[in-house]
Amino acid sequence: MSRTVIPLNSIARKGPPPPAKPGWSAASCGSPSGPDDIPAEVWERIKDHPCYSEDAHHYFARMHVAVAPACNIQCNYCNRKFDCANESRPGVTSDRLTPEQAAHKVMVVAAQIPQLSVLGVAGPGDALFDARRTFETFDRVAEILPGLKFCLSTNGLALPDHVDEIVSRNIDHVTVTINMVDPGIGARIYPWIFYNHRRWTGLDAARILHERQMEGLERLTAKGVLVKVNSVMIPGVNDDHLVEVNAAIRARGAFLHNLLPLISDPAHGTRFGLDGQRGPTPAELKALQDRLRGGARLMRHCRQCRADAVGMLGEDACQGFTLDKLPALVAYDPKPRALYREVVERERADRRAAAEAARSRLTQVAAPARLVAVCSKGGGRINQHFGHAREFLVYEVDVRGVRFIGHRKADNYCLGGYGDDDRMDGIVAVLQGIDTVFAAKIGSCPKRDLAEAGITVIDGYSHQYIETALADWYRGSLADSRQQRA
Repeated sequence: MSRTVIPLNSIARKGPPPPAKPGWSAASCGSPSGPDDIPAEVWERIKDHPCYSEDAHHYFARMHVAVAPACNIQCNYCNRKFDCANESRPGVTSDRLTPEQAAHKVMVVAAQIPQLSVLGVAGPGDALFDARRTFETFDRVAEILPGLKFCLSTNGLALPDHVDEIVSRNIDHVTVTINMVDPGIGARIYPWIFYNHRRWTGLDAARILHERQMEGLERLTAKGVLVKVNSVMIPGVNDDHLVEVNAAIRARGAFLHNLLPLISDPAHGTRFGLDGQRGPTPAELKALQDRLRGGARLMRHCRQCRADAVGMLGEDACQGFTLDKLPALVAYDPKPRALYREVVERERADRRAAAEAARSRLTQVAAPARLVAVCSKGGGRINQHFGHAREFLVYEVDVRGVRFIGHRKADNYCLGGYGDDDRMDGIVAVLQGIDTVFAAKIGSCPKRDLAEAGITVIDGYSHQYIETALADWYRGSLADSRQQRA
């Protein structure tokens, strides 16, 4: 197959971003939250996909099947681990599956989780390095479970060779990891690649990878495939350079840009982790997101999932569906999934009306933006006990409305019904820069400890919609501050 070689100087340019391809609005910052953000036909394609729509991740579940164990590149931030139940990050799985085993597992999960809407192949290697296994999996599932959306993740090296196969199978969501458009930076991230039956290193490896990624991205978007680009933010290596990456992928029609903080725990055994390369702080990640406002649309709700992830984002149920726990036979009834979607549509309409009312109230005030954290189990509501939260959803509130910024993981405070004081220091560190936390409920001891750290916890909006509650609180806090000044 002939390759289109895109000159480096056409990508790693300075100055303002090039014009975006028609069809996507770059004005909205953040992944699509509703049909008002994007064309109606695109909303229909993403509205039930928890990775492509921030709204959908409150209601729908995804599933990854680990049928692609091998990889054609080496990343300094990656160490694939098999038979691993104790880590939650990309490249990790408890089972390696054949396509036949994967199809059976999908049926088992679909029978038990009516929220399931998407099946993806995300490794633990590269989904297209052994594309035969990936495509056979999708073919098998399509026969037994029509209506499930398909997506895959790839590093892009083999992508140009498989664009037609992707399109022919109606795989209309593809994620490509692109960390650079400058091979000089790429050489610091990728020690080697395997391409055309040989191993390449250094600048040659990075240049080939870059060219293949750009060609694959252009060809996918030309065929109408929705492409999400993942970029790992590595402080001191590519953090500033990701501005240029954002401009390059926007010019080539990428639908979303997902900035992932580097995971660099030395215990994971990655090259960056062993060398002491740190990951970005939440403040640094947000600062980069703010720099990219007006560029390619950003995804902010990614959880950096395992290769065998199952369930809602942030609540992975993969250990309940390992091979040794799967029944030999499964009876699948499509009615619960259909009924669940009806419930979701009603809930969405209600929540959307509440969010619009909240926005209209906020336009009447003018004050600095506030960052707050929310404990939520899903559904777009404040519905989780503080002590049970393993992550906090972070929102920014100001005159423009209530905007989801991201999430911050933490060890849950309660263990077996009792609080663990040793974990509070870690929670306080995770909440750096946030002065208010919203929870369905909180005990007196952790509330006191957080107050001593300068963090207020509010549990008076239990089970309310997040947007409505935060808007009411923001207006009320302004009124209180004005009374105090008077």
